[in-house]
Amino acid sequence: MSVLHLLGTAGEGGAETYFVDLVTALRRAGVAEAAAIRSNPTRQSRLTAAGVPVKVLRFGGPLDILTRPAAAGFATLQKTKVALAWMNRAARHTPRGPWARIGRLGGYYSLKYYKGFDHLVANTEDIADWIVGQGWPAGRVSCIPNFAAAPADVAPVERASLDTPEAAPLLLAMGRLHENKAHDIALQALTQLPEAWLWIAGVGPLEAKLKGMAEALGVANRVRFLGWRTDASALYRTADICVFPSRFEPLGNVVIQSWAHELPVIAAASQGPWALIRDGDDGLLTPVDDADALAAGVRRLLAEPMLRSRLVAAGGLRVEAEFSEAAVVAQWRTLFADHGAG
Repeated sequence: MSVLHLLGTAGEGGAETYFVDLVTALRRAGVAEAAAIRSNPTRQSRLTAAGVPVKVLRFGGPLDILTRPAAAGFATLQKTKVALAWMNRAARHTPRGPWARIGRLGGYYSLKYYKGFDHLVANTEDIADWIVGQGWPAGRVSCIPNFAAAPADVAPVERASLDTPEAAPLLLAMGRLHENKAHDIALQALTQLPEAWLWIAGVGPLEAKLKGMAEALGVANRVRFLGWRTDASALYRTADICVFPSRFEPLGNVVIQSWAHELPVIAAASQGPWALIRDGDDGLLTPVDDADALAAGVRRLLAEPMLRSRLVAAGGLRVEAEFSEAAVVAQWRTLFADHGAG
């Protein structure tokens, strides 16, 4: 009796990365699984290497009439008891059958795609409350957060490989090059931090605009645009501070990952980080769209090593108690068992 995960997006992003992380973690825990995904050779290779059967499907638009029956056939072959749809496109193509259908929501998605589903899972309490507020029965909603892990065998990136001075304070910004992620605020803050360097890891539509902005602000020589990286853990281990100025962020997985990697984090108080961070205890919060406050927070962290140590220790305790792989996998296993995939 297995769980069939369905992911209908082909690109690379936080949700797609976590999809692979969770599926492989569940597999390590002994959960029988399979995955139906849109074509992505790297993702397919990682899942296959973990021992997860993979079916590549089109997951097209409304005129795609082939994906759903193909998914149904694969689900039957895998003796599926739970079909877990990751985001809207997958939900649209998740077939009915002798299995429970569960939707996993990492944002404030339109619930029209989940009509007839048996259960919804939100990765924050705020999203779970919003789902109920849309009229979904409270007894059919769960909150299961993302987990974070810091592999022990991952070494830091050599700063010299990215032409970055060894002794310079290094800031790390993770996330798509998109308006929501507010990398422009990090660039503006950098103008007030003349000793610091900034690495930005991510791809997206604003790449040219942000590079032009860095030039115009006079900080381009201290900024490295890293593109899409598969070595996020190594980046976290290299930086001195994580800056996370997102304007809109339902969860804030970067915050949890920073905690797991013992990296102090300063974030804008958008939905996810505001709900996660206890300001001054396990991280620092600044107002959204406030480059001056972000720069001031970074200066404070650089000047107060005891504060950095205290934030790192408290963040580690949060991961252990709430966001460890074992804790999160246990919640998923309970949910699957409740729906017949024990």
